[in-house]
Amino acid sequence: MPRALLIVLDSVGAGGAPDAAAFGDEGANTLGHIAAACASGEADRQGLRRGPLAIPNLARLGLSQACELSTGRPLAGVARPDEPAGQWGVARETSIGKDTPSGHWEIAGRPVPFAWGYFPNTRPAFPPELVAKIVAAAKLPGILGDRHASGTAIIEELGAEHVASGKPILYTSVDSVLQIAAHEETFGLERLYELCRIVRPLVDPLRIGRVIARPFVGTPDGGFTRTGNRKDFAIPPPEGTILDRLDDAGRAVVTVGKIGDIFAHRHTGREIKPHGNDAVLTATLEAFRTLPDGGLVFSNLVDFDTEYGHRRDVAGYAAAIEAFDRRVPEIEALLGPADVAVVTADHGNDPTWRGTDHTREQVPVLAFGPVVAPGSIGLRTTFADIGETLAAHLGVPGSGPGRPWSFI
Repeated sequence: MPRALLIVLDSVGAGGAPDAAAFGDEGANTLGHIAAACASGEADRQGLRRGPLAIPNLARLGLSQACELSTGRPLAGVARPDEPAGQWGVARETSIGKDTPSGHWEIAGRPVPFAWGYFPNTRPAFPPELVAKIVAAAKLPGILGDRHASGTAIIEELGAEHVASGKPILYTSVDSVLQIAAHEETFGLERLYELCRIVRPLVDPLRIGRVIARPFVGTPDGGFTRTGNRKDFAIPPPEGTILDRLDDAGRAVVTVGKIGDIFAHRHTGREIKPHGNDAVLTATLEAFRTLPDGGLVFSNLVDFDTEYGHRRDVAGYAAAIEAFDRRVPEIEALLGPADVAVVTADHGNDPTWRGTDHTREQVPVLAFGPVVAPGSIGLRTTFADIGETLAAHLGVPGSGPGRPWSFI
């Protein structure tokens, strides 16, 4: 019986979304602009990386062709083999958003059936009645922040006051999120998680996608640093994702990275949550090595987004893509005769773009394995095609709007 591996390179978009202008993102192109910066030398950084984007394995699988299909332009400085060794294509999001839950739920076969709620870019950003309910329910002395902000910037600005006052820092962004930053030691990590659990039902009527715990450590004199103990508290996804169907069929499911959080821990099987892209990928490969027949390993590599996209670090983003590329042969070596791997993304986060937020983009889709017949899968009009294709390959019922393509 076949097995499947699904890896989401968080925010590694391929530009070209036809509705990007509606999100203020017309012209955004994460992979394209990173490759161009590398080819021009703008992404050189001593001790980190130098020269054109070095991704021979992803290029061999058809990444440049996928990007050219999306935008009409191949990746600058990246080899473009005439006959890629994998299946390649592009997927277009139908959900109304450019956020993590929308992208992942749609990849898993269920586009978001409603419009998310957002907090306005005003001061204060949160409704006073919501703040009053949070303060009362959690027995807080008050809150700090209450505005749109960069997570790293706001803890530097308000970290000392937070430590002195015990007031947590609440902030948001253009995404459908309410983020809560607090010191792991003086406020307490478990107390921060419990605060997020209290807030989650309070924002449900506003259709806020995620409440995110953002713990940090440090001192006012030495500065503050976020830790890897982030935890997302998400609205449960619509029923009928591939995770639901596999679990209902008694199949093995392993979710790695923040997948468990994104799917509100529903039918997410054995959850593994390492910190950092390299550790997540290592855990992914270890889980797949012992995965029973008919099972799925589903992982998210979040550093592309959180460490480099939001921070507009082009060189760091390029180096992270190159680091993943170097490990692609490890993935290929683990695939049995009937196994498949799919590598894709959930949205864009162009590090050359204005602001610090996600960008509305199409995403590349690469599929490979001994059973996969190389060639183009074309432009898929919904991310849901990915989940439906994997469901068909694993022999569980189809569900939802996605249309499977054939690996053979």
